[in-house]
Amino acid sequence: MDLKQFFAEHPKVALAFSGGVDSSYLLYAAQQYGACVRAYYVKSAFQPQFELDDAIRLADELHADMKLLHVDVLSCAKVTANPQDRCYHCKQVIFRTILDAAAADGYTVLLDGTNASDEEGDRPGMRALSELNVFSPLKLCGLTKAEIRRLSKEAGLFTWDKPAYACLATRIPTNDPITAEKLAKTEHAEDFLFSLGFSDFRVRLMGTAAKLQLPENQLPRLLEHRQEILAELKKNYTVVLLDLEVR
Repeated sequence: MDLKQFFAEHPKVALAFSGGVDSSYLLYAAQQYGACVRAYYVKSAFQPQFELDDAIRLADELHADMKLLHVDVLSCAKVTANPQDRCYHCKQVIFRTILDAAAADGYTVLLDGTNASDEEGDRPGMRALSELNVFSPLKLCGLTKAEIRRLSKEAGLFTWDKPAYACLATRIPTNDPITAEKLAKTEHAEDFLFSLGFSDFRVRLMGTAAKLQLPENQLPRLLEHRQEILAELKKNYTVVLLDLEVR
């Protein structure tokens, strides 16, 4: 099966839209193949503002129908307890919200941007998608991340080279309770590093310390801005550490 055939069989679809590489290309493809598609972006404490900004920009550029939903993921105790399968519980909350909104709008088929490069092993969130009967056309059609980036570039989508970005909750160690304060200081720290030109990095929480993980080729930039980074991040963390094992 290819995407043209998929959308011929599913001409009216709702899309769980993140503004990332995969869901952006899927939105574009749905339009190209004549599907009636509505994109649903869920804003929660786990998504930084720039993700919403990118989603709005992409939807505007495609003249796509996008609906913004707000979800209080921190009201779910199974999510804030941050167990090993936190992603499963979070996906249940988010995708049930989208399914309800989509059904009210007349959409009965929900898609997500999982691709053929995404491994199912140790990914509890994918179990939630299966239980909720969410379709993953990119995966069904065998499209890998590299192919999606290539196709996105050919289509002129600005997201084609956007770095992978996991939600803010992934910066907090498993079984360490998630709070709005921890998420906010993580977002602030990462926004600051973005402003200095860093990309494809993480600021992870270790007790009261920040652990920086970034590509090796950005280490010179880190040393160049060392004092600025320490001054800013130590407003919210007691210590700033560097993970030298990350490449």
